[in-house]
Amino acid sequence: MSKFTLKMNSVRNRLFLTLGLAVALVILFLIILNNIILETFYIYSKRNTLISVYNTVNNIYKSQINIDITEELSNIAARDNFDILLKTDTGMSVYTTDKDLFSTIDEINAMSQNRVTDKADILYIDKNINIKKVKDSKGVVSYVLLTGQLDNGYILYIRMPIESIKENVRISNNFLYIIGGATLVIAAILISYISKRFTEPILELNEIARKMSKLDFSKKYESNGTNDEIDNLGKSINTMSDKLETTIKQLRNNNIELEKDIEEKSKVNEMKTQFISDVSHELKTPIALIQGYAEGLVENVNSDEESKKFYADVILDEANKMDRLVKQLLELSKLEYGKREFNNANFCIVELINEVIRKSKVMLDDNSIEVRIKPEKDFIVYADEFYIEQVVTNYITNAIKNVKTIHDEKYIEIKIYENKDKIRVSVFNTGDNIAEENLNRIWNRFYKIDSSRNRDDGGSGIGLSLVKAIMNNYHNLYGVNNTYNGVEFYFELDKEKKNEE
Repeated sequence: MSKFTLKMNSVRNRLFLTLGLAVALVILFLIILNNIILETFYIYSKRNTLISVYNTVNNIYKSQINIDITEELSNIAARDNFDILLKTDTGMSVYTTDKDLFSTIDEINAMSQNRVTDKADILYIDKNINIKKVKDSKGVVSYVLLTGQLDNGYILYIRMPIESIKENVRISNNFLYIIGGATLVIAAILISYISKRFTEPILELNEIARKMSKLDFSKKYESNGTNDEIDNLGKSINTMSDKLETTIKQLRNNNIELEKDIEEKSKVNEMKTQFISDVSHELKTPIALIQGYAEGLVENVNSDEESKKFYADVILDEANKMDRLVKQLLELSKLEYGKREFNNANFCIVELINEVIRKSKVMLDDNSIEVRIKPEKDFIVYADEFYIEQVVTNYITNAIKNVKTIHDEKYIEIKIYENKDKIRVSVFNTGDNIAEENLNRIWNRFYKIDSSRNRDDGGSGIGLSLVKAIMNNYHNLYGVNNTYNGVEFYFELDKEKKNEE
């Protein structure tokens, strides 16, 4: 039921049914009209023919034209299928097509005198002509009979059987049935083609509108050049589609920008919150120390100059540590939230590493640490030299703090080599391995493997967090691996940029 209803709702099917029904009704109307009116129309048409024959015969006698009247009447009878009887005013036969017509006419006249003629049977009457419907003596066969008196006194009878008229009507109706059936078939084909041509652009427009409702503006109406209402509607929909597509793109772009602004503000707020939380957490100890030693100085706990100098040195040292910590936290926050611009350029990574080692020479000598450098060559990389120096410094500083003698060896080994399309730098130190559960935690800010968090080593716990933030900005690999005799930290850099402007 639903499928049928769906089909009936189709514009094409409804148009086909409407046009088909209209054609069928026209054909049916013609058949009904043919059955009801054709016979009457035929009779009245023959009535005019009868009158015309009468006038022709009358004119022949009036004009005294040298025409064989019998031959003329024979032609008329043969042509129009009439029975003709022409009598003189004395009752003598001048011409007849049927010898029995004399007696038939007499019988008809006698029957007409014995009954009142129905007005419906009278087809025409004037002073000389009388045309009416009559039946034979048995009342079976019906005729149309003209009785006319010529100007010379002759009486002309013309009889036409009505049955032939009915036969002609039947033939006409049968022919109309055939023509109607053929017309219906042809009309169905034509209507199907017309309805298809008519509904195709409507269906196309419907498909375009359906896609537009899903914000798909790829499909456009193709004009057929007719410039009719449907063609103009299609052009209007194309214009509307283009404007909607442009408007929606603008809205999307505005929305993206708005989301970016919101995300930017959210990041700033998050950065502020994180920064305040970190500073509050890390400055508790130095502030407490400064407060304690400052109170000692105020209260003159130790009056000797050496003790006062010690108190002052502690306060100054903690103040410097606080300053470094705050600066590192600010730098880390900017890196983590994408607020730092990088001044990238080509530079030699080997030279940078040698410079960091030179700056760390005092610490290396104090701890009797051997440094081994294994560069394959002087590799040129593309990055911000200032930040990469911080990465290298953090790795080397961590290596110096954690290096130990293993198998009678105590050294730091730095390797620089190509790793596919990147340059990899690794810093290895002999010593204890890092516990597996701490391999990921060491990159978090303020995390120290040493739970006692000894402040004497000067570490803030955010050095590796800076490394992580810097490498994430470059989208390059970094990490740490345990080896059988120590720990290896590594990071990767982009190779030098050719044709740098």
